[in-house]
Amino acid sequence: MEQQQKVENRQDKIKGVFSTQSLIKVGTGTTQRKTVQKSYWYAQELDDGNVEIQPLNKNYVPSGPKKIISKEELLEKFKPEPEFYTYEVLPRIRELNKTIARADRYRMRGETYSAEFEYKNALKVDEENIRANFGLGLTYLERGDTEKANDIFQRLVKLDAAFEKEHKHLFNEFGIKLRKNKMYNQCLEYYKRALELADDDEHLYYNIARCYFELKDFQKCREYLNKALELNPDFEEGKKFLAYLDKKGLK
Repeated sequence: MEQQQKVENRQDKIKGVFSTQSLIKVGTGTTQRKTVQKSYWYAQELDDGNVEIQPLNKNYVPSGPKKIISKEELLEKFKPEPEFYTYEVLPRIRELNKTIARADRYRMRGETYSAEFEYKNALKVDEENIRANFGLGLTYLERGDTEKANDIFQRLVKLDAAFEKEHKHLFNEFGIKLRKNKMYNQCLEYYKRALELADDDEHLYYNIARCYFELKDFQKCREYLNKALELNPDFEEGKKFLAYLDKKGLK
């Protein structure tokens, strides 16, 4: 309780590792018994005062789906683990980030095989890491290895976190590379998946229109351009694209 009060009374926002315990049944019949299972969570207080929590994986790094809870729920149901965070989790997070940063540098220099090696090392620690998955996918696309890139695409399109604002730059770059590698159907699935999570972005409709243009489905292309312009009537790229279709008589 004292530890909880210390966390609650701090001026800084909450950031660290907490644990929960639950009773689970092990075995069957007469050998069945109950045991306590301990789970670890990475918690970070948001600007609105709520707390975002994410489970730690077997390598003790935050991985998997995040969820939002109140600060009151965190302090009532979760136990702070400051030493575990400082000596176990934080060094592993830092090492993972260094590995990804190394991979990014290799990719930027065009050293795709070294980049691939480092991204794969990162994914051994956290197979759902968004930066590492995007980086590896971009590496394959830059190399023209569409088969391996498609494997990464199939993984990314299932991860909601891939479409969060913090990854917008990587999201955009990956979409452009899919299109440049003529992976139009994957490109469509990718952008439509993003629409499921945010349907108020005219750029997504515009990018879908571009995919349909490449597939020579000009009716669908116009449909998505019109949706983009419904959202933003002043969207210049959309207006220019429609004008081009009209000039060429593409229906």
